[in-house]
Amino acid sequence: MKKSKKVKFNVNEIKKVTRRRFISTAGLVASTAVTAPAILRSGLAYASGRPVKLGYISPKTGPLAPFAEADDFVIAGIRSAFKDGIKIGSQIHPIEIFVKDTQSNPNRCAEVASELILKNKVDILMGAGTPDTTNPLSDQAEINEVPCITSDAPWQPYFFGRGGNPAKGFDWTYHFFWGLEDVIAVFLNLWNSLDTNKVVGALWPNDADGNAWGDKKLGFPPVLASKGFKLIDTGRYQQLNNDFSAQISAFKKANVEIVSGVMIPPDFTTFWTQAAQQGFKPKAVTVGKALLFPAAIEALGDRGTGLSSEVWWTPSHPFRSSLTGDSAGQLSAAYEKNTGKQWTQPIGFRHALFEVAANVLGRTKDVNSPKSIVQAIADTKLDTIVGRVHWGGKPVKNVSKTPLVGGQWVRGSKHKYDLQVVNNKTATNIPVKGVMKPI
Repeated sequence: MKKSKKVKFNVNEIKKVTRRRFISTAGLVASTAVTAPAILRSGLAYASGRPVKLGYISPKTGPLAPFAEADDFVIAGIRSAFKDGIKIGSQIHPIEIFVKDTQSNPNRCAEVASELILKNKVDILMGAGTPDTTNPLSDQAEINEVPCITSDAPWQPYFFGRGGNPAKGFDWTYHFFWGLEDVIAVFLNLWNSLDTNKVVGALWPNDADGNAWGDKKLGFPPVLASKGFKLIDTGRYQQLNNDFSAQISAFKKANVEIVSGVMIPPDFTTFWTQAAQQGFKPKAVTVGKALLFPAAIEALGDRGTGLSSEVWWTPSHPFRSSLTGDSAGQLSAAYEKNTGKQWTQPIGFRHALFEVAANVLGRTKDVNSPKSIVQAIADTKLDTIVGRVHWGGKPVKNVSKTPLVGGQWVRGSKHKYDLQVVNNKTATNIPVKGVMKPI
């Protein structure tokens, strides 16, 4: 009997996944670990290797849950894309994906990261959703010498918050996102487009983000001072605060016309409700984290219109997936069709994490060597649905920067509220949809 010939397969074949297959499966909730078969196509047998394990961590529940709202959709689509495995070296390897919830707790994040490393023995650890996620899991990966890729946290709190040394960097952990220098520039561009007295009231919590944004050397304070803005900083508050009266009183006394900060959605809702009750009406409210998500704006009703924030990703971003070929608009439309929900910014970055993982595995010389995998991560030069990912040493060894622009929430047509890009001076390839207006 004549033996069947072995078929060669490489990571680029994943791109042949049809949009129909991706869209039809995306949004389905799969089991915690699903093995993608890699043995048959057109009746011909593949050489099969051991399963390659990917561990993914995010805040599915708790106050940071909006960052993980799109996870089920993205991971279902990725499992479909990986269902025929990935060619690594001379073998096709099935892919297993293990998903863990941090419950928005950094300690819980460290625990589940350790479990994925020691119990599930993942080959690559991944995660996203503020420094409360990226930092604990990256620390576990660094300690245990496991290749790690993260996103969705400004690079300074990720890098310096973990004690990073720019001259040395980390050995096992790599990150792609924007930095404080980018969000500061975006916020200033938004505010400079308005007629204000340049008095800024800060709402920075006592967490990794808040301490980084309020840092007197690396954060907002020195830049605001150099650009002629007066900063009213009432100090770090504890998250899940139920009373912002002291901050509001200080802002009113100082005639604050601009409010900024980096808040979890529940805290901003409390602040903005109490601001209305106490008659505080600034011209601009530009807050990171809390104002990223449609659900958070809908919870505020029409008082959410006019609020502004940084914009990492939209359906109009001019990028495509290296896995499926889908544009940002197509991926967003698939999400809305499958979930019935409005698109949300983390969709693109969650998808891009797995784009990078697939590309890394396809270039890894020895999948049984963690050092070989992490070298492939370091050598990455990939155009993804969020832009180019390339760890080329700038700004530091372990960080690749992605573009950032400024947006404002307005009443929508298709959706009740839309996030419009209103300033793109920091990334002119991102199209502008409107003009920044005072609240």
